[in-house]
Order: sequence, then C-alpha cells, then structure tokens
Amino acid sequence: MTPTSHPTVAVVIATRDRPALLRRAVEAVLDQRYPGDVEVLAVFDQSEPEPDLAHDGVAPGGGHRRVRVLRNERIPGLAGARNTGITAATADLVAFCDDDDLWLPGKLDAQVALLAAEPHLEVVTTGVLVEARGKVSTRVLERDRITHAELLRSRVSEAHPSTFLFRRAALVDGIGLVDEVLPGSYAEDYDLLLRAARRADIGVVRLPLAKVFWHRSSFFAERWKTIIEALDHLVAAHPELATEPAGLARIEGQQAFAHASMGDRRGAWSTARRALGHNRREPRAYLALLVASGAVRSEWVLRALQAGGRGI
Repeated sequence: MTPTSHPTVAVVIATRDRPALLRRAVEAVLDQRYPGDVEVLAVFDQSEPEPDLAHDGVAPGGGHRRVRVLRNERIPGLAGARNTGITAATADLVAFCDDDDLWLPGKLDAQVALLAAEPHLEVVTTGVLVEARGKVSTRVLERDRITHAELLRSRVSEAHPSTFLFRRAALVDGIGLVDEVLPGSYAEDYDLLLRAARRADIGVVRLPLAKVFWHRSSFFAERWKTIIEALDHLVAAHPELATEPAGLARIEGQQAFAHASMGDRRGAWSTARRALGHNRREPRAYLALLVASGAVRSEWVLRALQAGGRGI
C-alpha cells in the first residue's frame, strides 16, 4: 500500500433489533470523506434482515459506496455475526462499527493514511467520544502505539471495537477470526486485540473519531455468570496473562464484582482476595467487597462509572 493509494474498505456492522440506530450508523459510514470504495456489511443476528437497507452508489467526494445485507449463519451472537461479515468481505481492509455507534468525519482518511505510512502495522484504532447519561467524555491515548505487554496489564479501553481497522489478509490469515467460543461473546474485542498485538504493535490515531453511546444495561444473574465464564476462557486462551499480576488482578476483580452482583458473597470474597494477592491496589476487588458486604449496590457503582465514560 502506498501513501497515494485508496484501498477498499469493508465495514462490518453486526445488528439485532435496532433498525433506527443501525441506519444512523450506516449513514455515518457512507458519509465518510474517504475517496476509496467502501462497502458496509450489515449482518443481522437472530433478527430478520431488512432488504431495503441495501444501497449502491457513489459518495460526494468520490468512491463507490455499497451496503450489503446478510444474515448471521454462524454461531448466534456478536462474534458469529462479525465473522459472517469478515468472511463475506473481499476488501483490502476490514473495520468494525457497533450498530449504536457513529463514525465521525475523517476517521477512515486518518486510519488509512497511518496504515499507508507504516506498512508493518496490521491494526489501527482511534480515540472515542463516549456519551453516557447525557454526558460526553473524551477518551484518547497520548501515544501512537499499543503493545502486547500493555494489553496484558490493561484492556486499554480507549481502543474501542468501533474504531478497529484491520488489514484483511492479516486478520484472516494471521490474527484469526473473532472467537465464537467465548461465552456470550464477552470480551471478544479484548481477545482480538491481544492476538493482534502478539504479532505487531497496534497503531493509534490520537483523535476522537468515533462516538460511542453507552445505554443503561440490565445485568441479570445469567449475564454475570456469563461474564465470569468468559473471563475464565480468556485467561485460558492467553496464558501470558499469568505473567502480569496487575492484569490478572484486573480480570479477577471483574469476576469478583460479578459474583457480588449475583449475590454470591463467598465467591466474591474468595475471588477478591485472589485479585488483591496479585495487586493490592486493584480497585475492582474493593468495589466487589463493598457490594458483597451490602454497603453499596452494584447498580450504583455501574451508574457512577458510566457517568465518567468507564465500565467495571
């Protein structure tokens, strides 16, 4: 890829029962100023596809624009839907966008320029604007790279899946598809980043070029159980996490909080103690202990975190 080329881009948008939000997301992608060809793959998961969403035309700034409507024929869930789009794509580059998020103008231009300037990069991200409970927070990294060692310590939440842009060949033939075995597709984006960063550092465009909308979530017992199981699977898939105590403590802190939110005090206490044994400063472990003791409710904690553009 040379700096003057305009590689083709496929944008996978997995969706389920959110037609208005989906159309908003698709329009934001089609409105990108990028002069190359862009194809949106709208993958309907466990919901009926909308054929009238299909589109074929030319963007005002040049470049072909196309929307294809697909049905998830793989394992139901986000991972299967994304893989349906990835395997159907033929473009040079593959991007993700959640169906309730928005790409901001200039996103593709900036990311493709970075890939062109640095051919060794296989994945690039951007910063985000996070809107939660009427408040917007800016999340932008102050560095140009995300390393594997850094990801073992931290999820690096500034790298949101709606900003991921991959070289398709590296994704399909090297990094690998999205893990469809992860329970509930929870943390599938983190797993993908870890696998990508094993091969090469992840490039960062230090601008907020996507807007992420956090909606009020309802976490029931089965959802918390799924989170615990998914994080167990993640640790097993990435044994390197055991070499980074702070990173392992973070995951165990999340699991402890899930146990506490389910009302499993014994599980919360034992998992929180294990997390603190790896890192005495792990805040999620202390939050889990507060919830398990009845001092606060997990919904209050989540509400406060979301107001600041963060999660547990």
